[in-house]
Amino acid sequence: MGEFILSIDQGTTSSRAILFSERGMPVRSAQREFTQYFPRPGWVEHDPEEIWETTVAVCREVLSGGEPVIAIGITNQRETTIVWDRDSGRPIHNAIVWQDRRTTDRCRVLRERGVEDTIREKTGLVIDPYFSGTKINWLLDEVGGARERAGTGRLAFGTVDSYLIWRLTGGAVHATDATNASRTLLFNIHTQDWDDELLDILDVPRSLLPEVRDCAAGYGTTTQASIGAAIPITGVAGDQQAATVGQCCATPGMIKSTYGTGCFAVMNIGPRPVLSQNGLLTTVAYRLNGMPTYALEGSIFVAGAAVQWLRDQLKIIAAAADTESLARSLDDNQGVYMVPAFVGLGAPYWNPQVRGALFGLSRDTGVAHLARAALESVCYQTHDLVVAMAGDAGKAVESIRVDGGMVVNDWMLQLLADVLNVAVERPTVTETTALGAAYLAGLRAGVFDSPDAFSSMWRLDRRFEPSMDAATRQRLLDGWRDAVQGVNRFGRT
Repeated sequence: MGEFILSIDQGTTSSRAILFSERGMPVRSAQREFTQYFPRPGWVEHDPEEIWETTVAVCREVLSGGEPVIAIGITNQRETTIVWDRDSGRPIHNAIVWQDRRTTDRCRVLRERGVEDTIREKTGLVIDPYFSGTKINWLLDEVGGARERAGTGRLAFGTVDSYLIWRLTGGAVHATDATNASRTLLFNIHTQDWDDELLDILDVPRSLLPEVRDCAAGYGTTTQASIGAAIPITGVAGDQQAATVGQCCATPGMIKSTYGTGCFAVMNIGPRPVLSQNGLLTTVAYRLNGMPTYALEGSIFVAGAAVQWLRDQLKIIAAAADTESLARSLDDNQGVYMVPAFVGLGAPYWNPQVRGALFGLSRDTGVAHLARAALESVCYQTHDLVVAMAGDAGKAVESIRVDGGMVVNDWMLQLLADVLNVAVERPTVTETTALGAAYLAGLRAGVFDSPDAFSSMWRLDRRFEPSMDAATRQRLLDGWRDAVQGVNRFGRT
């Protein structure tokens, strides 16, 4: 039967498990959505117990086929922050999601203290509520008794990967990988360790933190009580870094862009970190055998979430797939633009205080216009990131590889190619986030000899070539820039 790898893909809106063959092909999958909590405007939370329960359920479902599974890879929504009691394993509060904006004021205070340059030089990140550090600080200050318990070593912090590893191993392992650590504001990407100066700035005790390991490393073994089988966990990476591995972007200059709840474009920049001059982040792409490979990343907070908003809040579509036919029904956007800054704007703007808006509405505006505007906004935001990457790299981008749930939409990918004026490549296996975690797990487990084996398995499904004339492209982008300027001017909280 060959050897199989179980990939746990714990995302922002659902938990999934996918079983991959040793050739990198999906064999069986299961998925369960879980509840999104919005206790206040700009706040986003998850119930860690529901994350755990849905993860266990999908793992057990996928493992029910009885194939010989030799390893598990975990990939996860990054920056989402959980603090739990080491003795009971119970979280002290709901998980604070990466989209959450509650620490905006704390970030402002940090900037006023003049520590932004120090943080950026050590972490490659900007001071923003997006990252885990200020979330940990909020939890320690706002949950009764938390700071005292943390000071005595009774509490543990983790991004979702760490929390799942803890639970899957019955509390035997408290660890994370270098990619997730690099998204906390606490990890020095040059020394590859938690940084005492950063811990002091954020007022986070070191005893709270997990051990940082390579992406392909030993993370303990699952217990029978958790998922019904004892399987070694041998690969971990944050979702965007896992997708970078799954898309085989192993050469400096290669770019992948993932379209899920948010959109995240990542450019491999090789073994030396370079700080962006254009509003991008410098982050760890992956770390193997103790050697980090770095990347420039552009983070868009709302991509597929804009379509989800049309479905769940406005209730004007029944399913995300409806947006493609609605967008095709129009010859033009008729000047209607959506800036989906529901939780602020990410790269390259980094403005947590603005909120979303629709522009250009008229009596003729209907459901099709809003669906098209939501899809177009994803393409325009990607354009902003690719322009920034080209500026940092000093050369034009020739192509990007795309993945994620939204890339089944051919209309959107053709518009993306037109707006970017570069080729857009969609692979045969679009579940590249889960695939990347499986590759990493298989590398450690000996299924793959080296990362070169991944590249040999990448297959192109379709290549979208730009066909839009320059004047139309410029008109669309000018309208987008006007809309972003409008949000920056009038859309503040």
